[in-house]
Amino acid sequence: MIGRREAIVEDTPGVTRDRVKYEAEWNGRRFFLIDTGGWEVKPEGISEKITAGAEAAIAEADLVMFVIDAQVGALDEDESLVNLLRKSGKKVLLVANKIDNAEDESDGYALWNLGLGEPRFVSALHGRGSGDLLDLLIQQMPEVGTQQVDDGFRRVALVGRPNVGKSSLLNILAGSTRSLVDDAEGTTRDAVDELIEFGGSTWRFIDTAGIRRRAHQASGTDYYASLRTQIALERAEVALVIFDASQILTEQDIRIVSMADEAGKAIVVVMNKWDLVDEERQLVLDKEIERQLERYPWAQRVNLSAKTGWHRDRLAPALRTALTSWEKRIPTAKLNAFLGELVGANPPPVRSGKQPKIKFATQAGTCPPKFVIFATGFLENAYRRFIERRLREDFGFIGTPVEVAVKLKERDDA
Repeated sequence: MIGRREAIVEDTPGVTRDRVKYEAEWNGRRFFLIDTGGWEVKPEGISEKITAGAEAAIAEADLVMFVIDAQVGALDEDESLVNLLRKSGKKVLLVANKIDNAEDESDGYALWNLGLGEPRFVSALHGRGSGDLLDLLIQQMPEVGTQQVDDGFRRVALVGRPNVGKSSLLNILAGSTRSLVDDAEGTTRDAVDELIEFGGSTWRFIDTAGIRRRAHQASGTDYYASLRTQIALERAEVALVIFDASQILTEQDIRIVSMADEAGKAIVVVMNKWDLVDEERQLVLDKEIERQLERYPWAQRVNLSAKTGWHRDRLAPALRTALTSWEKRIPTAKLNAFLGELVGANPPPVRSGKQPKIKFATQAGTCPPKFVIFATGFLENAYRRFIERRLREDFGFIGTPVEVAVKLKERDDA
C-alpha cells in the first residue's frame, strides 16, 4: 500500500510490535498508514504494550482497516476486537487477506458475519485487490484529517488526574458552564475542544478526561480517556498540567508532567485550589513541589483557584512566555559566542585521559528548541545538563523542554 518494502514480514505471529507510521500517496491524496502489532483480549508481558499501541492507533486514526486472515477465518479475539471498534466510533474497512485467487473468495464471504459490512478481498503477498482497496480508502477518508486542522489559534491541552479542576478552570475562563462538572472523579469522559477568549487572545483548549491511572493499568472508558489525553498532548503546543494543591502530589501527577515533556510540549503547571491552603502549608508545599518536580525546574507555575477565578489573570502571560520560549531560535553566531565563553571558563571533564574539544554548535530546530553540539569526544551527562542550564539562563528558555545532543566530529589539530 505504501509502494515500498519497509514493514518486516514473516509467517511467525507477533513480528510487528511497535506501531509504525508510514507516509503514502494514492491518486494525488497523501495520508499516513499506521501499522500496529497484533491486538489481544488478555495481553501479558510485552503483549500489553503492543495491544496498548494498537488501541492508541485506533483512537488516533480517521479510518481503521481491520485485517483478517481469510484462510483461518474469524477467531474469538476478532469478535472482541469488533466490539472495541464499534465503541471507538471510527469508520472501519473489513479486509480479508490471503484471497490469492477466485477460489479463495468463499473464505472471505464468511466474514460478513462480523457485522462490519462487505469484506474487501486482497492478497498482500501478490498485490491482488490492493488498488481497489486504496480507491475505497481514499473515498472513505475525510478531506482533512482530524490531526491536521490548524486554525491559527494556540492549542492548549488541559491534563491532570480526575477532579483536580480542569473543567472548573475552563468554565471560569469561558464564563459559562460548558463542561460537565461534578465532585465525582472522572465526569469528563471525552476530549472536547473549546475556543476561549481571555487575556487578549483566543485559545483552543482541549479539555481531556483525567488520567485515573496509567494507560496499561486502566480499562474500559478510563482507558480510552488516557489514550485521548496522549492524543491531546500530540495535538497541543502547550500543556496545562493541573494539580490539586489541597492534596499530596502523587506519582501519577509527576508522570503526567513527564508525558508532556516527552511529547516535547511547552509546560505550565497550575496549582489549583491554592486559596484553600493556609500560609504555613503553602511554604511547605512550595518546597515539596520543587523537590518532586526537580527534573522540571523550568516549567512555568501558576497558583490559582479555578472555582473563584483568583489569579486567573496570571495564566495568559504564563502561556505566552512558555510558547515564546518553545518557538525561540538563537542565531548561530550568537550561540557559538556563548558556547566559546562558557567552555573557556568551564571546559568539559577529561575522559580516559583525553580532553574533549567542543568545535561548534547549531540550533537544529524549535518547538521545542533542539541544539546539536559537535565535539571530538563524549560529553558527560552532567556537563550536558550544565550547558542546558546555562542556555536557559542566558537566553531565557522558560516553560519549554530544551534538547541538547552531541555529535562526534573528527579531531582537527590544524
